[in-house]
Amino acid sequence: MGKQKFFDTAIKPERVVLVGIITINETEAKEREYLEELELLVNTAGGITEKTFIQKMQRPDRATFVGTGKLEEIAAYVKSEEIDIVVFDDELTPSQLRNIGRELQVKILDRSNLILDIFASRAQTAQAKTQVELAQLQYLLPRLTRMWTHLERQKGGIGMRGPGESQIETDRRIIQDKIILLKERLKIIDRQNETQRRNRGQLVRVALVGYTNVGKSTIMNMLSKSDVFAENKLFATLDTTVRKVVVENLPFLLSDTVGFIRKLPHHLVECFKSTLDEVREADILIHVVDISHPTFEDQIRTVNETLKELGAIDKEVITVFNKIDAYKPEADSETGETLTLNEFKNSWMGKHNSPAVFISAAKKENVDELRELLYSKTKAIHQERYPYDALLYPDLENNTENPD
Repeated sequence: MGKQKFFDTAIKPERVVLVGIITINETEAKEREYLEELELLVNTAGGITEKTFIQKMQRPDRATFVGTGKLEEIAAYVKSEEIDIVVFDDELTPSQLRNIGRELQVKILDRSNLILDIFASRAQTAQAKTQVELAQLQYLLPRLTRMWTHLERQKGGIGMRGPGESQIETDRRIIQDKIILLKERLKIIDRQNETQRRNRGQLVRVALVGYTNVGKSTIMNMLSKSDVFAENKLFATLDTTVRKVVVENLPFLLSDTVGFIRKLPHHLVECFKSTLDEVREADILIHVVDISHPTFEDQIRTVNETLKELGAIDKEVITVFNKIDAYKPEADSETGETLTLNEFKNSWMGKHNSPAVFISAAKKENVDELRELLYSKTKAIHQERYPYDALLYPDLENNTENPD
C-alpha cells in the first residue's frame, strides 16, 4: 500500500498594500497612526500588510486619490511582489475605484469596505447580519458596474426587465428592493428588542462604551462572571450582550456594545443605531479607555463624537482607564512633561473625565474600586426610582407597627 499523501488545505493569507495621503489638515505622525490602525484592521480581516505608501497632497486627487506618479509606483510594486489587495485609508468615490482598479489590476478596498468585511465576518445574530448586509448594499449601490450580472438570477429575468433597460439599471433596482426589504426586517427586529427591554423590568441599566479593542468584553466578563467573547483584535464584539449583574445586594443590567473607531462609515452608524439603543436607553455609561494606547485622548474624542451623534452625550458617565499594567509614561499634551500614572490621575485629563477609576481588567487590579463606584451610582438611581425598596432598606420590613 502506497504512502498516503497529505495536502495543506489552509487558506493562504492575502498579501496587502496600504495607501494613505497627508493633507494640509494632517501631520505625517497622525497619518502614520491612521495607517497603523488600518494595518490592524487588515490583520483582523485575515490579511498580511507587506508595504505602506504615503503621499503628501493638499487634497485627494479626484480621479485616482493619489497622484499618477505615485499610482504608477504602487502598480509596479503590486506587480513585482504579486500583491493581492490594495487598501486605501479613506473612502473612495466610484470613479476613483474604477480608475485605480484599471491601473492596478488587483482587488481594491477602501477603509469603509474593509470595516464592512470585518463586520460581516463577526456578525452572529439575525439583527447584526441584517444590519451589516444593509450597510454593504448601501455602500455598493453607487459603485455598481456591469460585472454584477449574477444579481439578475436572484430575482428571475422574465417580466422583470423594462423595454431598453440596461443590466446596470436592473441590478440597481434589485439592490434597492433588497434594501427596502432589509429595512422592514430591521423594524420587526427592533420591535421585538423593544419588547424584550420592557420585559426586563425597571432595573437600572448600565452600558459599556469605548473605542474598539479597549477591553470592554473583558470588563463585562469580570463584572458579570459570564463568558462573552473577548479577543485582542478590532471589533471582537459585534452583537450587543446584556447580563444581569449584582453588586452587594443591588441588581442591575450591564450591556456590552460594538466598539467605535475613527472614520466609521456613516451608513454603518445609521444601520447600527438600533443595536446601540442599549446606549441611548442606559442610565449610566461606562466609558472604557485603553490608557496604554499612545493616542487614547484622540480615542476619547472619537467616542464622545459618536455618542453625540447617537444622542447619548449627556448621560452620566464613569470613565474607566483600563490596562494600567501596560501604561508607559507619556508626555503631557499641554505641558510636554512626562507623567507617571499617579501624576496623570491628578492631571487635567484625569480630573476632566471624573468620576474615573484606573484598573487592569486582565490583572484584576483596582476592580473593587470600580465595583464600589458602580454600586454607589446605581444605588442613587435606584433610590430615586424606588425610595421604599426593601433591597435597599431591609429594616423597613421589620419596622411595621404593632396592631396592638
